[in-house]
Amino acid sequence: MASSTTRRPSWWTVAPVLAVAALGLAACSNSQESSDVKGTTPPVFTSSQAPAGTQGTEGGNAPEDSSSVTLKDPSGGTVGTATIAKVGNHLQITVEAHGLKPGFHGLHVHQVGKCEPNSTAPAGGAPGDFLSAGGHLQVGEQNTHPASGDLTSLEVLKDGTAKLVTTTDAFTLDEVKGKALIIHAGADNFGNIPTRYAPAPDADTLATGDAGARVACGVVA
Repeated sequence: MASSTTRRPSWWTVAPVLAVAALGLAACSNSQESSDVKGTTPPVFTSSQAPAGTQGTEGGNAPEDSSSVTLKDPSGGTVGTATIAKVGNHLQITVEAHGLKPGFHGLHVHQVGKCEPNSTAPAGGAPGDFLSAGGHLQVGEQNTHPASGDLTSLEVLKDGTAKLVTTTDAFTLDEVKGKALIIHAGADNFGNIPTRYAPAPDADTLATGDAGARVACGVVA
């Protein structure tokens, strides 16, 4: 009995293979360079822009404006840095320090941008380290306590290092430029003396928060 199977010519099976190969070449020619390394994918190029607000930043928008501070001890050694950046309607202050005594330290903006060791205060008196920076910054005619320049205290770890990120809207970036940022030897009580201990805080407490000597100073650039 004769077979009914029809034999197809050899070109019938070759044509689909050629078509698939041609399709592959067409795909690789779409703005890509094909790779001759097995198992690799050709690099993809796109001209799409990065999402708005992320270019040139790490995880968000860059601050609108900022100033920097190099904090030095009375001997001139650098013990820290600070950045004061405008973020919306307030300032964000970042302080990093090392080589300090563990514990809380008062951190203030002072009125005068002079960080002179063994100097006298603008009003005179006995000399001391960084007294040339004057008292705490007060914006305008304010005479309140805490003062405009009083900031969150800096907590130093057992290894002498510290990092603080805090905010304030008590002054603007323009008002702080050219002023001094100071770290004190002790903690700041912000003039907060309960009335049961005394009729009112004394002059020294109101002026300094009893934070003691000035151990580091830097001018806001």
